[in-house]
Amino acid sequence: MVKGPIGMVRSIDYGNLMHKAMRGLIQTVLSDVAARGLPGAHHFFITFDTTHPDVKIADWLKDRYPGEMTVVIQHWFENLEVTDDGFSITLNFGNNPEPLVIPFDAVRTFVDPSVEFGLRFETHSDEEEEDEEDSLEVDEEPQLHDAEIVSLDQFRKQ
Repeated sequence: MVKGPIGMVRSIDYGNLMHKAMRGLIQTVLSDVAARGLPGAHHFFITFDTTHPDVKIADWLKDRYPGEMTVVIQHWFENLEVTDDGFSITLNFGNNPEPLVIPFDAVRTFVDPSVEFGLRFETHSDEEEEDEEDSLEVDEEPQLHDAEIVSLDQFRKQ
């Protein structure tokens, strides 16, 4: 066992590494869309924490969505710019173009329903309130709990 400072056991923080990788994936996808537009039927539902200190949205949107908000990037959007920390975009709300700045750290879910792809970022409070149906735990010994075996045959097209 390798010990770190003050004799603590060093471990790999897979949770944070996965979040960083997932945010990198979102950055790559949005950068491509900023450069070349949305391909085919792709579109995104992005839910984010409106209380995050670096989120910049209009006051009326913050009042209407005091905790979290889901935006759709599909038919009409402008000024999509992506940085290492997040993205900015102008979206249309009832014929009112509104600029938004959304840091990647504020993103809670990223879904592309056209290909049934989705990412969900767990926060510490989410983990405590997590429903059993969403949980999949791994013991110290590699045993899976709450797993259900599903036959893929039932999903095959006939």
